Amino acid sequence: MKKPLILVINDDGISAPGIRKLIEIMNDFGKVVVVAPEGPQSGMGHAITINATLRCDKVTMDDGPQIEYAVSGTPVDCVKLAVNQILDRKPDLCVSGINHGSNSSINVIYSGTMSAAVEGALEGIPSIGFSLLDFSHDADFSESEQYIRKITQSVLEHKLPEGVCLNVNIPKTKENEKIKGIKICRQAKANWEEEFDERKDPNGRTYYWLTGKFVNYDKGDDTDERALENHFVSVVPVQYDVTAHHAISTLNNMIDNG
Repeated sequence: MKKPLILVINDDGISAPGIRKLIEIMNDFGKVVVVAPEGPQSGMGHAITINATLRCDKVTMDDGPQIEYAVSGTPVDCVKLAVNQILDRKPDLCVSGINHGSNSSINVIYSGTMSAAVEGALEGIPSIGFSLLDFSHDADFSESEQYIRKITQSVLEHKLPEGVCLNVNIPKTKENEKIKGIKICRQAKANWEEEFDERKDPNGRTYYWLTGKFVNYDKGDDTDERALENHFVSVVPVQYDVTAHHAISTLNNMIDNG
């Protein structure tokens, strides 16, 4: 049998420690092709490059067996280039990450990591986004590995429902703490309470620096935020269909569509 073809992407840039660890893990599962941004693209969401050219250079980052390309665009650009230009067949799996920082709850809509996974699902590829709740460049990914392997193996064996990808967040544990396991969850109702810090540059021009705090309004026991608080890996199924299906009947009653 052919080895699975695995596409690896991220939003922290091709040299980030998280993607280097993910590549190492994926090399044990199949033939790995990396198509990742040449530099950080965090918070880009589902952005694509339409008003500039894209550059895609084959690179060698280490002595692993994987094939790697560095792209001048966004994570979603990387998926589109991989599927349409670089690969000779559709990948068996698309994995994005390991992101340095949380993509739980509302963060999923801003995340370049998860947008790459959503784009993979849009292309009909079983896709997973992996994130570790540690923003440090020197984050320790060692405890994450067994859970990444377990989820990857399950998806390769069983695939995923059409149009669905997985948003996997892994808690950062302190000394003497251990991850307790995996929980399948829903996305918590939470948000950023944002503030803009107004400042002046040396020329007297006003500029703004985005700040704020993350607030979880959701007290449910079945959410990603609750799982992570209790040292479980959270797995949330995500779909690209953003239709508010529950609101259709309300709108039919509210709006005269005659």
